[in-house]
Amino acid sequence: MESTGIQQLLAAEHEAQQIVNAARTAKMTRLKQAKEEAESEVSEHKTSTEQGFQRKLEATSGDSGANVKRLEQETNAKIEQLKNEASRISKDVVDMLLKNVTTVNN
Repeated sequence: MESTGIQQLLAAEHEAQQIVNAARTAKMTRLKQAKEEAESEVSEHKTSTEQGFQRKLEATSGDSGANVKRLEQETNAKIEQLKNEASRISKDVVDMLLKNVTTVNN
């Protein structure tokens, strides 16, 4: 009888070990699957973020070219305005300089 009890305990221990091993295997499989899913999500997010960055970069680069052109036009217009102003008052400046240079103060 004792031998039957020992046999039952050994069988129960063996069955319990199989259940534990099956649970470990299922846990490892699920962890591996979760890791693969996480890596996939990270990869998708990275790709999406990179594409968004590239679109924004292209958009701002285009704006940058437009801004440079606009600034060049504004600068050229300001230069022309200053040239016109200088030519308009240059005769008055020359007359004033000549008057002050030729006038002798005692």
